[in-house]
Amino acid sequence: MKKSKIIIVEGPQGTGKTTLSNFFRENLPGANLYRLSGQKDKTLTGKKYSVIMYNALIEYLQEMQVVPMDMIFDRTFFTEEVYSRLGYKEYSFSDAYQKLVEKLNALDYDIYYISLYLKNIELFRERLDRESHHNYQSFSLENSFNQQKVYKDIAEELEKNTQINVIRMEMDDFEIAYDRIRERFGIEKPKEKKLERKP
Repeated sequence: MKKSKIIIVEGPQGTGKTTLSNFFRENLPGANLYRLSGQKDKTLTGKKYSVIMYNALIEYLQEMQVVPMDMIFDRTFFTEEVYSRLGYKEYSFSDAYQKLVEKLNALDYDIYYISLYLKNIELFRERLDRESHHNYQSFSLENSFNQQKVYKDIAEELEKNTQINVIRMEMDDFEIAYDRIRERFGIEKPKEKKLERKP
């Protein structure tokens, strides 16, 4: 029996996580999409709640292994680790993070970690200006670039230490990104509708 997929979309603010996760949801029949925002509390109490939440998520995924359904995640505990490494939190999340990665890696799914990034600085600026509704973390161009470096580190660590499929996805041009995803996941490109000429 073909394994279900877990697709985790991660990356800095402004790289197109919502756009790409929506694309997956619309093009993978029967897939469920989950959006996780994490904990606002940056203290040790927030860490405790995050550990509870993400361990519960792993338990949920374990239970769902028997269900033939793909699952798409817009952010998970990888974001928590990135923010922790960059000092946005008052604690280190690395001890809990390593255990969560081990548990995720042991699940009986085809797991994909998709790390988004931008090359064009102006695109970062434009997208961050459009996304002015942040209430969790103060985002800036510098923050996004710093996050991009740490997400790159995490992608390399996963490749070396796990069986998780790592995909690095440049998101400067959404159509090019969609084509890469279609090719990788066997998604057919929609046929162009021919305009009928009126007699």
